[in-house]
Amino acid sequence: MSRWKALPESLDQRVRQLVVQLRRLKDHSGLSLVSLAARTSYSKSSWERYLNGKKLPPREAVAALARVCGADPTRLLALHEVAAQAWRADRPAPAPHGAEPAGGAAPAPETARAAGPPDPDDPADPADPADSPDTGGGAGTGGAADAVGAGEGGRRAAGGPRARTGPLVVLAALGVVVVAAVALLIVRPWQQDAAGRGTADTAAGRTAGTVTAFTHRVGETFDCHLTRTPGGLSAGRSRTTTAILGSGATGWDVVEAQCLLHHHGYDPGPVDGIVGEHTQRAVKRLQAGAGLPTDGIVGPDTWKVLRR
Repeated sequence: MSRWKALPESLDQRVRQLVVQLRRLKDHSGLSLVSLAARTSYSKSSWERYLNGKKLPPREAVAALARVCGADPTRLLALHEVAAQAWRADRPAPAPHGAEPAGGAAPAPETARAAGPPDPDDPADPADPADSPDTGGGAGTGGAADAVGAGEGGRRAAGGPRARTGPLVVLAALGVVVVAAVALLIVRPWQQDAAGRGTADTAAGRTAGTVTAFTHRVGETFDCHLTRTPGGLSAGRSRTTTAILGSGATGWDVVEAQCLLHHHGYDPGPVDGIVGEHTQRAVKRLQAGAGLPTDGIVGPDTWKVLRR
């Protein structure tokens, strides 16, 4: 288990909760920061910043961590959405690209950093502005920027290309958000209908070649039909043997674990796809009987016992 630095006191509780869950997932996977960087498109220094609360990880990084650790990203992405709102609320909006402070004052340190050259220690972080080349005439333009000199300021004042970069980026971002929202409204009802809900033959992606999204409805439970497969005992809800399921985890992996717990004689409570107190107690009893650490978290070793 890694010994983490204490998170900053000023860190919002919603962001703190996300970081703690990411740390826990990384620790249970046994991966080092170097291994994590090798398996994702984010560098070791990026993961160090994300997991120490210095920088909010992008949504894609959260999904990548869940993927390499074999976990269901649904809950982590929900936590990320809440954390991102808190992160933006705690930080003032940046000034438009190319705008100069009133009175000729020097730009703020973070603005200067965003306009500076790439960070040589973190070339693989696509979400970090410091890692992207500045297309507005920063270090990448070399002597050309010096040759333009004072004329650059005149073009910005006259509404030249650099002065319009900020508004164009904002409009493009708004367009992406609108398209994503429309797609979600179209796809989500289909997913809920296709999920089969509980006893249907297509539930949890049982139809060959399909994987449907898990959506929980209050009071809903699922049936368990266990079979013996070449990979071990299966309830047909998930094939995972590595997913990390801690308190509050949801998804088809949880339904699978709850069904297997029932089969082995450990009552997890209602088979509802949520890791609650009853499920955790059942996991601990199973772990104690198998000689495993009784932490109540389903990981690779616990899956081996469940699949027997």
